[in-house]
Amino acid sequence: MTKTTSAPAPVLGTRALNRATLERQLLLRRSPSTAAAAVRHLVGLQAQNVKPPYYALAARLDGFAPEALSELMADREVVRIVTLRSTIHTHTADDCLTLRPLVQPARDRELAHFRTGLAGVGLDRLAALARELVEDEPRTMAQLRAALGAEWPDADPQSLAVAARCRLPLVQVTPRGLWGRSGQVALTTAEHWLGRPAGPAPEPETVVLRYLAAFGPASVKDMQTWAGLTRLREAFERLRSRLVTFRAEDGTELFDLPDAPRPDPDTPAPPRFLPEFDNLLLSHADRSRVVPPAHRGRHWQGNQAYRTLLVDGFLAGVWKLDGQALVVEPFAPLPRRARGEVVEEAGRMLTALHPGTSYDIRFGTVRT
Repeated sequence: MTKTTSAPAPVLGTRALNRATLERQLLLRRSPSTAAAAVRHLVGLQAQNVKPPYYALAARLDGFAPEALSELMADREVVRIVTLRSTIHTHTADDCLTLRPLVQPARDRELAHFRTGLAGVGLDRLAALARELVEDEPRTMAQLRAALGAEWPDADPQSLAVAARCRLPLVQVTPRGLWGRSGQVALTTAEHWLGRPAGPAPEPETVVLRYLAAFGPASVKDMQTWAGLTRLREAFERLRSRLVTFRAEDGTELFDLPDAPRPDPDTPAPPRFLPEFDNLLLSHADRSRVVPPAHRGRHWQGNQAYRTLLVDGFLAGVWKLDGQALVVEPFAPLPRRARGEVVEEAGRMLTALHPGTSYDIRFGTVRT
């Protein structure tokens, strides 16, 4: 009896992975999607600072204006909350109320780092008191430290406030996060701000499918890096019959949705100006699909991330607004044609986000 063996999974090279991911990330061509639909499709936008979500959408959406996201935030249709990787994200209200329960185990593990400062503190009691405080009126972290410190004077005040943030789904209330506005970070619970209870955590399989739609093809470790969670292998295995598999050039198994776009590796990829901490660069264990090995770590300095520039789909430099100038600092000299395309894209981004303001666009020193 002849034993049959399955054919080996096709190999996807770096450029194939790059183009597929850019397409899912709405970066291969600008999308006509609304801001709300894009935030949902992308499963949130990194929002450690106020402006990155706006720059992220300006790079992805056709005709985007910052008011489109700002109005969603003012209307409480999107919110800023700590979720994936213990970092602040802008999520739709629905995702806020379900994804936060999904990543709650990671927030619980985070508390282990503050065990010494929380000696003698009952965490259930702390969560109940913190909820009462922030639902009475939004509180800053300083106010939480003071109020909780009065209850537990021997505990570390910062650890008390962090514990409240870990145990409760605390959202940043407006005007924080609105375009062109300023405001301290003031917190209340997601349920109180949105006027409805949190939903149950979604099944991991549901989130796997959404992750692949926005970031695939991807490995199990890729998704675990994106979510800040572990033990997702079983969810992928339960979905195996519904997915297709590939191999990266190093042999890593990659999963994908059968009908998801996987463009030709030679598909043109226009330049894109991305904010610091864009999820494109943070959501895979192997980032070589976007970050060439020669440029690994060059868009960071200590804990500071720079705004990044993509050329031909890959990280090619950093950029900044310096007074009335947009300064591009490439990692290697750019060909004349690429420089012209970068200038055109810079003009589009500036027109979308800073209309009526005149900026010089110039190239700084090549970063070596």
